[in-house]
Formats: sequence, structure tokens, C-alpha cells
Amino acid sequence: MARHIPRVFWDQPLQTGTQLMIEGSVAHHLLRVLRTQIGMPLIVFDGLGGEYAAQVIATERQAITVRVDEKHSINRESSLQITLLQGVARGERMDYSIGKAVELGVTHIQPLMLARSQGLDTKRLVRKQQHWQAIAQSAAEQSGRTVVPSVASVDRLDHWLRLGKSYDLKLVLHPGSEQPLSNADRPGSIALLVGPEGGLSEAEVAMASESGFLPLSLGPRILRTETAGMAALAVLQAYWGDFLNA
Repeated sequence: MARHIPRVFWDQPLQTGTQLMIEGSVAHHLLRVLRTQIGMPLIVFDGLGGEYAAQVIATERQAITVRVDEKHSINRESSLQITLLQGVARGERMDYSIGKAVELGVTHIQPLMLARSQGLDTKRLVRKQQHWQAIAQSAAEQSGRTVVPSVASVDRLDHWLRLGKSYDLKLVLHPGSEQPLSNADRPGSIALLVGPEGGLSEAEVAMASESGFLPLSLGPRILRTETAGMAALAVLQAYWGDFLNA
């Protein structure tokens, strides 16, 4: 069995032949959990496309120095551009939704404070956005993606809708809908709106519908928020993305 090579995201443009000093939690994970040693291979990527083979050339107590070697022009991104509009859910449910959405190829994540979302003060919202972005980065590293999806600051649905962003198809998860995906032409971009625990309010569904969102049901059973969004993303990737066409 081939040995797993750790992947590391670097938030600056990479260049062959340069050296990087990796510190903080990433270095701790490599040193303490993965027992990384001098001479071991790594993969680094900067989110600008492709990835680089790298090698550990020095280790310290809390840092690792790596040499960036050959670039590999690898593309694991779906051609289907999906923005997930996720109602803010409690604790681990939101973390799970962010991480799995990245694994499923989402392009952008917009957390929304909805009627049934748990309230957070401004300071906590800033920390949460940073926390969710770190989860997206970790999921991109793990899943082999060459781009880290952005997680936006929390917004309100009415404000986000007023921005008037353009998508080929806009969908809102709503139990009981009979809108079949087969009626839609293949879109290049999709906005998918998912409610928090308890779902969207009727007023929010109506607001979204007035802005061109089509209702979408995932069958006769009621799914939890962290299940519903992921199921919908999988269906969209199977219909029009790269699940069945890789």
C-alpha cells in the first residue's frame, strides 16, 4: 500500500526551489501526530492551481523547513460552481457542514443568520468565521483539492438577496416541493440555500422564491441540516458535476 503523503496549504504563491518554514498548529500536527522527519515528502499547494512536491529538510521543536520542488499541474476542482448558503447551525453541526461541503466540491460558503439560527454576538461571529475558514482549509488539504473555498462573514438573508448576485440556477431546500432537477438545463453556477435546525421559516422561503430561488425537496423524509445540504450537494455533483463524469 502506498504511503500517505501529507498535504499542506500555504497562503502565499509558491515557487519551485524556495524554502518554507511551517509553524503553528500545522507544524505541531506534522511533528507530533505524523512524526515527520527530515527527508520525508510533503505536498504543498497555494490555492492558485496545481500542487508542489516538497521535502522536509530541517525540523525544530515547533517548526519544519521544507524545500519546494516540482510543480504538478493537477486539477481536482469541479466545473460546477456551487455557492452554499448555509443557515448558521449550532456547534459541531455547522463545522460538519463546512468540512463536508468542501469535500463535496463546493466553491464558496456563505453562512446566513436566519430566523431559527442560534444568535451570536459580533465578536463571536468574527471568531466563528475564522474557525470555519480553518475547517475549510483542513478539508481541502485532506480531500486533495487545489483550491480552498472561501467562507464569507455571516450575513442576513435579506441583505444577501439585495446584493443581486447572478447564478444560472438558485435552489432552496424545502420539504414537500415537487420541483424535479431534470426540468433544468445544465447550469454552470448554482446557489443552494439550506436552513439551520428547524429549517427555513415560511417567510424566508417566500423571500427566496421572490428572488428567483426554486424549491427543491430531497424525498419524503425530513433530513437534519447537516445531512440535507450534503445530500443536495452530492445530487448536484452527480447531475451536473464530476461525480459520475470524473
